[in-house]
Amino acid sequence: MHGTRILDEADRLMTVCNSCRYCEGLCAVFPAMEMRRAFSDGDLNYLANLCHSCGACYTDCQFSPPHEFNVNVPRTLAVARAESYAAYAWPRAFSGAFARNGLVISLVAALSVAAFIFGFAALHDRQVLLGVHTGPGAFYKLMPHNAMAALFGAAFLYAIVALVMGVRAFWRDIGEPVGMRTDMAALLQAIRDAGELRYLDGGGVGCFNEDDRPTDRRRLYHHLTFYGFALCFASTCVATLYHYLLAREAPYAWWDLPVVLGTLGGIGLLIGPIGLLAERWKRDPVLVDEARYGMDVAFIVMLFLTSLTGMALLMLRETAAMGPLLALHLGVVFSLFVTMPYGKFVHGIYRFAALVRYAMERRAMAQGTAE
Repeated sequence: MHGTRILDEADRLMTVCNSCRYCEGLCAVFPAMEMRRAFSDGDLNYLANLCHSCGACYTDCQFSPPHEFNVNVPRTLAVARAESYAAYAWPRAFSGAFARNGLVISLVAALSVAAFIFGFAALHDRQVLLGVHTGPGAFYKLMPHNAMAALFGAAFLYAIVALVMGVRAFWRDIGEPVGMRTDMAALLQAIRDAGELRYLDGGGVGCFNEDDRPTDRRRLYHHLTFYGFALCFASTCVATLYHYLLAREAPYAWWDLPVVLGTLGGIGLLIGPIGLLAERWKRDPVLVDEARYGMDVAFIVMLFLTSLTGMALLMLRETAAMGPLLALHLGVVFSLFVTMPYGKFVHGIYRFAALVRYAMERRAMAQGTAE
């Protein structure tokens, strides 16, 4: 018996799949499964996070419903994966509430912080909110840089600590293989697999969504979202260096590197999340975890709103709309930070850890075979 009912079901399915092995060429889950004869809770959570939910195994499986074996690996691992986010979250008390009401909590947090910044500016000078501010330091008319840095630095630091604690618990539970260490080759292989979304291709034909015709749409939208987020993060890092090393205050000119990176990233975060939501709504319900629909949507919507408010701020920063838009954008960013450790954001980090573990296992097996 396992710790949860869904892990019991995952164990049953992995036992059936280990006897069949028809799907071993589709993704990393089945080769990793074949290295085991019994499955601990950590093993099953490892396999669940290694799954990219392409749906190919459900389509190819001869035992999928309505067969009496009722083998539905994508949905079972999707539920187990979502439960693992809560199981490893730190502090644990916050995870359950977000899983049930993710979008509501995210929006309330964003609007609350925006209202706080509004109030902060109004107490300082009511004319600041709707005034036209241009040139270096214009953003800090609404809120001083030190206060802004302290507020968002604390939120970001909290998110990092919570994420590190969660990943630490996950890694310890899936268990570093005895006698194996994370070497550079395994790490580089995991980075390459994650960067290419190698296992979201259904074994080479594409991802299965609403029917039996695979496409690469989900893979494309994931790429736009991920690399859009990475570019926006790079923009923030470069802007921080501009401020502290070059003594150059935001906002920057259109051609400056922080704006160029942020604009490219913002475009990706507009197209990618919309595409992911559209694909999410079209997916065959038999493949997805409907109970955690709110968790999935909350993260995607917050990414989209971060980009939308940021792009609007870029376009209207030299108008009277700058103050309200800046407050709203900062509120959305703050909400995104504090909810990161408890929402769908962690799936990318846990999946990367699972890919590292898989690369380690494959290298160990190859070395053992060679010897």
